[in-house]
Amino acid sequence: MNVHSVSWVRENMLPPYERPAGQTGIVQWMKKNLFNGWTSTLLSIASVAAVLWLVSAIAPWLGNSIWKANSLAECRQILDGASGACWGVIRDRWTQLFFGFYPPQSYWRPVAAFVLLLPALAPALFAALPRKMLWFSAVYPGLVYWLIWGGSFWFPVTLYLAFAAGAVTIALLARKNTAVATATAIFTTVLWWVYLAGPLATLLEKAAPVSLESVASRQIGGFLLSMIIGVTGIAMSLPLGILLALGRRSGMPLIRTLSVVFIEFIRGVPLITLLFTASLLLNYFLPPGTNFDLILRVVIMVTLFASAYMAEVVRGGLAALPRGQYEAAEALGLDYWKAQRLVILPQALKISIPGIVNSFIGLFKDTTLVMFIGLLDPIALAAAIRANTSWQGIYWELYIFIGAVFFVFCFSMSRYSMYLERRLKTDHH
Repeated sequence: MNVHSVSWVRENMLPPYERPAGQTGIVQWMKKNLFNGWTSTLLSIASVAAVLWLVSAIAPWLGNSIWKANSLAECRQILDGASGACWGVIRDRWTQLFFGFYPPQSYWRPVAAFVLLLPALAPALFAALPRKMLWFSAVYPGLVYWLIWGGSFWFPVTLYLAFAAGAVTIALLARKNTAVATATAIFTTVLWWVYLAGPLATLLEKAAPVSLESVASRQIGGFLLSMIIGVTGIAMSLPLGILLALGRRSGMPLIRTLSVVFIEFIRGVPLITLLFTASLLLNYFLPPGTNFDLILRVVIMVTLFASAYMAEVVRGGLAALPRGQYEAAEALGLDYWKAQRLVILPQALKISIPGIVNSFIGLFKDTTLVMFIGLLDPIALAAAIRANTSWQGIYWELYIFIGAVFFVFCFSMSRYSMYLERRLKTDHH
């Protein structure tokens, strides 16, 4: 027999066959996932019984929901002794839960700020959109400040001019010494904010008045306050956390020591302590007569707190990369920052996506802690509504509604992180 005449590899593919009838259908799925053993069967039965018990207990209460009522007494009168949910409190006070004590005639301003948030975030969240949209993302913080707090339109413009002055400084001095150029740019920006922003905004307002009615920070509350603190903290904590993570792994002893001290100190102190520091103690270290907005102080503390945790999440992603990636970047002749930007950080951040989004969700939920320093977040407003004589004694409806709104935001972030993981999944098994 001639060995070379024997075909060891099939040349024609077999036609596909359907799965056997016994391996398809809902019955097979239930056998595989719910009843594939005594333990699984008992747990499945217990879970179904618990769900049925909860539904039987809650369904009558939800089924007798009352939406059109102006007080708890009116709800009880309509229910006539039956058990039921009084959602009339949400219908009556939803504006207060969402906007706090914001002027009703200006509700369009925070609504416009929220609507504009979507195109501002879109180019950063979805790679298919044109990168030119990032210009609007950069302009958005100044625009939303003007929309929510009001005042002169030219004040945020002068703050942006400070960044332009810093960029010009870097462009002029970068060829000589990058570190000196960066330090000088920061110094120039701070000087502009302290001495030029206010007077220049006043001159521009006199020349071309463009302003909105000013709104005090004490009037801002509800979910509007949570969105301001949460979105700002999320947007600022990620870049700061990346810098802190790089600083902790730096070969420069001073940078590494400062990063470690900051991260360990912030992680070792409860957030509520930092919020009380922002509310009560910070004024003692400022010059007399200084007006440092409380919401701004809270945003700074929340951002610093989240940055320390974000730094550890990012550091975990950096530590997970094999040493060969760093050596490959060096072999390509890339300097430190180019290697981090083009090779190291894209891979480390992809690994860290679950931890990053988990930190974002925790930060957004932690915004409710500001109620302890006098800011009117949704939980504090719920307590104020319950203290009103019309709704005194209401409980579940308010907290279920607040929890549902928080769930929508947090679940959306979770689903986006799963989408991002699937889109960035480049390995093949």
